[in-house]
Amino acid sequence: MTAAPGRADRVFITGASSGIGAALAREYAARGATLGLLARRRELLAELLASLPNPERHRIYAVDVLERDAVAAAAADFIAANGGADIVIAGAGISHGTLTERPADLPVFDAVFATNVGATVATFAPFIATMKAQAGPRRLVGIGSVAGIRGMRGAGAYCASKAAVHSYCESLRLELRASGIKVVTIAPGYIDTPMTRNNRFPMPFLMPAERFAAQAAAVIARGSSYRVLPWQMGVVAKLLRLLPNALFDLAFSRAPTKQRAGEKRERT
Repeated sequence: MTAAPGRADRVFITGASSGIGAALAREYAARGATLGLLARRRELLAELLASLPNPERHRIYAVDVLERDAVAAAAADFIAANGGADIVIAGAGISHGTLTERPADLPVFDAVFATNVGATVATFAPFIATMKAQAGPRRLVGIGSVAGIRGMRGAGAYCASKAAVHSYCESLRLELRASGIKVVTIAPGYIDTPMTRNNRFPMPFLMPAERFAAQAAAVIARGSSYRVLPWQMGVVAKLLRLLPNALFDLAFSRAPTKQRAGEKRERT
């Protein structure tokens, strides 16, 4: 990983208590980074911290990403403690099946958008002014999804929210281009995490979270604007983009659906 001479990267990660966020935390800690780890569940953050090399170097924040003032306070504390931030990863997210015709699912739509989209904005916002004033490589990283490329049956909230993350990060990339801050969008395919273990359908090219984290860190270091991981799902994503609506509808209108509210939900 590219870092400024004489010091390790300063990396702030939301959704850090499990899944992709925890895997990224372990990857960056192994690379010698100084971490700020934010998630709702203090006990899981404490367990993760204790498992990392040089735990005294890192800071944990037991904060819900929907509490914007608390997220901003955590960002300010991390910046003050470390003199800035080099990489900010908005990794918090929820995945849940939804059906528009079910009134009970309307609040779930709101929750999915608030967590997957609103919290991404709230994570980046308090860091931008400081990062603009810094030298060296600087990265804001949005975690999208292959699910954001085409809408899938029974997953309207999740697919739409991840499509919004992709578009938001693209807009932010243009806004910050002159500043030297790179905005990186990573779209995971199926990654082996507690969230995907709830899925009731086959998951092609399922990738271990640790392998994803290593490859994601390399993408972030390069400052790539957009990358699907694993690469095989990137090929699938390109094909899905090109598939005419009539063929897409024929192929996926009877696909299995994600679990709905009341069945099970995971949030980091």
